[in-house]
Amino acid sequence: MSKIIITGATSGIGRELAIQLAQKGNTVGLIGRRLERLEELAEEIGDRAYYRSLDVTDFETANVVYQGLADEMGGMDIMILNAGVGRDSLLPKWDSDKQTIDVNVSAFVHGAHFAFTYFRAQNKGHIVGMSSIASHLSSGRAAAYTASKHFISNYMTGLRQKANKLELDLVVSDIRPGYVKSEMTEKNKNMFWVATTEKAVRQMVTAIEKKKKRAYITKRWWLIATIARLTPQFVWDRLKF
Repeated sequence: MSKIIITGATSGIGRELAIQLAQKGNTVGLIGRRLERLEELAEEIGDRAYYRSLDVTDFETANVVYQGLADEMGGMDIMILNAGVGRDSLLPKWDSDKQTIDVNVSAFVHGAHFAFTYFRAQNKGHIVGMSSIASHLSSGRAAAYTASKHFISNYMTGLRQKANKLELDLVVSDIRPGYVKSEMTEKNKNMFWVATTEKAVRQMVTAIEKKKKRAYITKRWWLIATIARLTPQFVWDRLKF
């Protein structure tokens, strides 16, 4: 069984990942901002759960928290970089975009750097990055969000190339969900092919166990990704969404 640290574990996909992975006998390290939710989740999971409260954008603290949690667990085999935000319509546009970049880009890279350095030292490991089908799309209403997911997927490819160059036994998995019912998406309109959190996470867990380099969740979303890749730039430029 594996020792797995999950960022953004207090709700939605992160919470369900912790539950399903623990049910399979893995040890899970839970990271999130809301301490009370971490405590509730750890109590629900039982002895296989460890937790630390952290704002992942607090870079001075993050490395200490990641290392401390890994030490408490007796090591780390997999790090799932799941912490992320969507577009916050309640914030002014710049504040919303800045929050998206701070969490989805800067904090993601910081966590990936920690994981890569940790796994390089032990010459094995598995980094899982939570991207999105949005990595194939562009949107005038959520430009920073879609761009952040483009960044994550591209960065994961770069990490994989770096690991190959260094001849590390390091798996890099890029998980690209479509619409998943969660707190983040509950106010979204015009969603389709919406998966329950439980179903989506079951497929994610399978992809992680199979050490997939890339996985669309649910699987049908590969079709949208293919259409997006084949769409000419002038079409994207004319879209109004």
